[in-house]
Amino acid sequence: MPDHFQNIYETQAAQYDALVSREDYQRNILPALEEILPLSGLEVVEFGAGTGRLTRLLAPVVKSIRAYDASTHMLATAAESLGQMGLVNWTVTQADNRKIPADDASADLAISGWNFGHTVAWSPQTWKDDIGHMLDEMLRVVNPKGIMIILETLGTGSETPAPPTPGLAAYYNWLEETRNFALKWIRTDYQFASVGEGEQLTRFFFGDAMADRIAKEGLLTLPECTGIWWKKKG
Repeated sequence: MPDHFQNIYETQAAQYDALVSREDYQRNILPALEEILPLSGLEVVEFGAGTGRLTRLLAPVVKSIRAYDASTHMLATAAESLGQMGLVNWTVTQADNRKIPADDASADLAISGWNFGHTVAWSPQTWKDDIGHMLDEMLRVVNPKGIMIILETLGTGSETPAPPTPGLAAYYNWLEETRNFALKWIRTDYQFASVGEGEQLTRFFFGDAMADRIAKEGLLTLPECTGIWWKKKG
């Protein structure tokens, strides 16, 4: 049976996109990526693009971006929003992270946001092998001077990094200690138009405890820490 997040990604793309569009109101993600590598003129392959939150951020800056996701439901929302931006340097395609239909060495940057980590919960016995295959695909599609970047949550409702589960903590440690990714972290806080909006959007995704906290404390801003792991191919 699909779990909570799988159900959202297959059936509730619009509500999910409404939630993630409230994140990073300080606009910290793009400058943090630019500190790792200048984005202008890059050919980008995106793994697990979802509704296109990173795609929309990168498309106005890079030369081209090819976005892939397992969910056609999520990609339909991504395509609609990207089309409304009036850009033509993007494509969205359904694909498994372990088998991306992109040519070898065809990208300067392979990037994935808030996606690989779900494998830890969905495949608790084999996540290292599964994510390893995804990282191998990243290696395959980037050119010899290319860079791989992975963004994941380091704690919703936390002002300092705190991996939300032991499984994610193990995954993050594995990225750094076994796969030799470097880490930096930033704040990507949510900001809601009203307490009611914050309660509604967080309840459907994060659950009752988070939504009840927002209602009780009257929060318009919810702290979020995001980790950015990166590694050069060469």
